[in-house]
Amino acid sequence: MLTLEQTERELTRIVESLPEEIFFELNGGVLLKEETKYHPGRVADDLLILGEYYRDRIFGRYIVIYYGSMRHVFRGDSDEVFLEELERVFKHELTHHLEHRAGERDLEIEDERELIHYYANHPQNIKHIED
Repeated sequence: MLTLEQTERELTRIVESLPEEIFFELNGGVLLKEETKYHPGRVADDLLILGEYYRDRIFGRYIVIYYGSMRHVFRGDSDEVFLEELERVFKHELTHHLEHRAGERDLEIEDERELIHYYANHPQNIKHIED
């Protein structure tokens, strides 16, 4: 498994391999955080957040990749698989940025569908929304 520092270098390489125009208005850049982040709506400790796209009035627009979450989900996989997933997660979050700039929500809707699928596989554990 790649270390945090190795992952940071690889993420930088991935970012720098793309045209800089694609990052227009991503003024907060791309961050790699060491933490493991669980989805707040999880019904078990089996739903981790690998990356997020943020739009913040103070800090601007930026992408966060959670190294701890990536490490947890892809433990036991080869470095090659880990790097492929790192690139996939980064490009997923970058697509959120591009769609937001274009006024689109397709990927956001797809993410919501995946969450519904997650809940469908945990029917006995779902809390009522009003709880």
